[in-house]
Amino acid sequence: MNKPVTNTSSGDIIRYADMLAAMGTESRLRIMRLLLAAHPDGMVVGEILEALGISPSNLSHHLEKLKHEELVHVTREGTFLRCRANTEALKELLTFLYAECCTRTKAIKPEQIVQLSN
Repeated sequence: MNKPVTNTSSGDIIRYADMLAAMGTESRLRIMRLLLAAHPDGMVVGEILEALGISPSNLSHHLEKLKHEELVHVTREGTFLRCRANTEALKELLTFLYAECCTRTKAIKPEQIVQLSN
């Protein structure tokens, strides 16, 4: 039986669990997908509201949670707030998951996950 990866600190695992939990609602997952689709420019809050059709207070709550877990960067541009996905944080999270399932134990073949579409 393969042993689990031990070079990941307990603090890192807690951080990754918090990141996954932050994306664990339908609205937050939709926000992340929108922002990834708009990468690297991101979207202003009004564009996100229009795309998702949720209330401003609801969006604010979800963005705050994603921002708190460092999954989203929010910057002020005049009177607008621009949101961008933190692709470095996502890369770190996905690398953590990928390392165990696809490289060390081969539980999932990497080519089944990494697929390029035209």
